[in-house]
Amino acid sequence: MNAIVPRIFIAGHGGMVGSAIRRALLAAGHHERSLITRSRAELDLTDQAATRAFFERERPDQVYLAAAKVGGIHANNVYPADFIYANLMIQANVIESAFRAGVKRLLFLGSSCIYPKLAEQPMSESALLTGTLEATNEPYAIAKIAGIKLCESYNRQFGTEHGIDYRSVMPTNLYGPGDNYHPENSHVIPALIRRFHEAMVNEAPDVMVWGSGTPRREFLYVDDMAAACLHVMALDKGVYDQHTQPMLSHINVGYGDDVSIRELAESVAAVVGYRGKIVFDASKPDGTPRKLMNSARLNALGWQARVDLRHGLALAYQDFLRSATRLG
Repeated sequence: MNAIVPRIFIAGHGGMVGSAIRRALLAAGHHERSLITRSRAELDLTDQAATRAFFERERPDQVYLAAAKVGGIHANNVYPADFIYANLMIQANVIESAFRAGVKRLLFLGSSCIYPKLAEQPMSESALLTGTLEATNEPYAIAKIAGIKLCESYNRQFGTEHGIDYRSVMPTNLYGPGDNYHPENSHVIPALIRRFHEAMVNEAPDVMVWGSGTPRREFLYVDDMAAACLHVMALDKGVYDQHTQPMLSHINVGYGDDVSIRELAESVAAVVGYRGKIVFDASKPDGTPRKLMNSARLNALGWQARVDLRHGLALAYQDFLRSATRLG
């Protein structure tokens, strides 16, 4: 007798994380026909009526909620209203519509910025809501915290009666294939890859990097994140519940080690092949002094990151070169 194949909606399949989840699902044996995807042009997830109609029509069995409006320090500073509004709407619409359509299992993807700016390092799940957030991305962080609490609230109110099981994972800084290499609105690794590549091509004598170079960051290759998502989604409910609490149910996903921004810039320059001088502009904001995730909870559940930073940066640079070729 053939097993029933779940129909899975990947919200945000065109983004870096969503596309990695799609790759992971296909590699795990899921067929294209069982994966439901919609581009932003086909379905605006900030539109409540459109989102609800989509779920009523498609009725997926599972949802990976990877859709989000994302950006780096500059974008978060310049467009705070856009970030909080879009992310709150996407999350509320998808989770409510999924519940109404009978979706039993959903995975919400958050961000490490949910933790206080001065949280004890490494940051454990229990640090949530214990202090002031980093100001430069507070609106985005508030939206992601709301996503966690949406999942928990639906579980608490409807879990027993309706059999729903909505989970949350909080990744550290992600990078890899499908990243955004915009010169102003990208995260630190794609921004540095583009900057060093252009400097190498133009034979620039130096490259300016924002901040002092002293903050420390943890980076996780996006395909490792996708593997973690599938791992968490597949966990037996009893096992998941043993390692979480009803109002502290999210799980950190990190690499397990961090580097300074100076070390990161030097590694990116080496991978790209740039040999000029790296200059740090300390007048620009540093953001949080350190962000290292405590991933002991997930490690205890049987998952471990596999791709080290140097190898991941090389793969990311290859992706940038392919992207540059496509864009002409």
